[in-house]
Amino acid sequence: MIRRRILLGVLFAVLFALGWWAGRGRASGGLYSNLDLFVEVLHAVQTSYVDEIETGRLVAGGLRGMVRGLDASSEYLDEKEWNEHRASLAGEFDGVGVFVDSQDGWPVVIAPLEGSPAWDAGLAAGDVITRVDGHSTWSLGPPEMAARMRGAPGTTVTLTVVRGEEPREREMVLKRDRVEVPAVRDVVVMPGGVGYLRLAAFNERAIAEVRAALDTLRRGGARSLVVDLRGNPGGLVDQAVGVAGSFLPAGALVTYTEGRRPENSQKLLAPRGAPRVAWPMAVLVDGGTASAAEILAGSLQDLDRALVVGTNTYGKGTMQSLLPLRSGEGAVKLTTARYHTPSGRTISRPVAASPLDEDEEAVEEEAPLPAAPDTVAADSAARPTFRTPSGRVVRGGGGITPDLVVLPDSLPPARGTAARAALAGDPVFQRAADVLRRAKGPADVFAALAPGDAPAPRPRAPRPSPHGPMGSR
Repeated sequence: MIRRRILLGVLFAVLFALGWWAGRGRASGGLYSNLDLFVEVLHAVQTSYVDEIETGRLVAGGLRGMVRGLDASSEYLDEKEWNEHRASLAGEFDGVGVFVDSQDGWPVVIAPLEGSPAWDAGLAAGDVITRVDGHSTWSLGPPEMAARMRGAPGTTVTLTVVRGEEPREREMVLKRDRVEVPAVRDVVVMPGGVGYLRLAAFNERAIAEVRAALDTLRRGGARSLVVDLRGNPGGLVDQAVGVAGSFLPAGALVTYTEGRRPENSQKLLAPRGAPRVAWPMAVLVDGGTASAAEILAGSLQDLDRALVVGTNTYGKGTMQSLLPLRSGEGAVKLTTARYHTPSGRTISRPVAASPLDEDEEAVEEEAPLPAAPDTVAADSAARPTFRTPSGRVVRGGGGITPDLVVLPDSLPPARGTAARAALAGDPVFQRAADVLRRAKGPADVFAALAPGDAPAPRPRAPRPSPHGPMGSR
């Protein structure tokens, strides 16, 4: 604590000195003139605000605001948030088990983790969390939401949620627990030799668990494969690239990035030495399929390796780099590049202008809720087209659009011993399995598609405004 105060004191002194030096010239722009303004406001708050405020709290608030103003995925993480983030990548943490993104200022559920308290409570992709324990979530970023939802096992948190077309809020009381995140949830061989592999997340164990699952399916007599990425919020991209290596030739382009700095523009290739399967293949996706999961689905689609079935994916295709602070007391997560599929498609949905670009007077105090993530790209006609090696048309700029659009039923996928029975009644899986049973080889899965097989997803009505049943914040 003493070391932290000393560092903050030195930081404040340096900032003040730099600001004073830059301010002497009354420069009209540039880094140091803006720094002078920041120091002036910081000094005014510290000396004149009605209550005494700790300098560290003021600086942290300024850092959060600066980074959050870039885009919804860039974050400043303090020491505690940084440690929690690293723990979640390892595959376990204490909390409710839900991944959220920020859209139009509101936290939106990407997907709950299977088997977590959020999953058991019925949280779903696209739900807007408007309050946590009665406090408004407007303008809270993902790390702040994570801090509010994580906690000791056995404690509770109350989430207020708006879903789809429903006119009223709903409250969910979730009991926190130890959340373990296995990458592979289910491995089943269905009738006709159709292997089923449910991949729930891309944590540090994903490659190893997928390889073990493929061995199990091979021993069980599988002759084709369905990889279920529905509700997979992503995770580590290197794990997704490694998983792709089980289905693609060594050296095949899985994805590439384009960023401002040369080191952030790179090609990611299927690794050598990975055990591979050459079965006919389908990938199941929905609005909860995001980030690294979209990279895997998009690469397999672009390279004519797998039929993509389901509904439009989430549309999160930016690369975040974690930059630990030299003090060791936190990190900055910055968007440093955009991911592209092998054909050249961008994955990310169109987003509103950065808050840094907005006219201050145009920002309303109460913003409308964002559109449902799986319907943003429903108007595919306006999106740019690309072609796969076989000449099939795929579209970019708004998630991954399936080759075969199949609307799901209202039930979430079952796990464990119930998975086989659940898959028998799952229309998305059954449609994919029907195609695979007829296919004699990997390329045959596309021959079964007729021109009318992939209608656009049905549009939904906009969500209600917070001026209605939600009331004022």
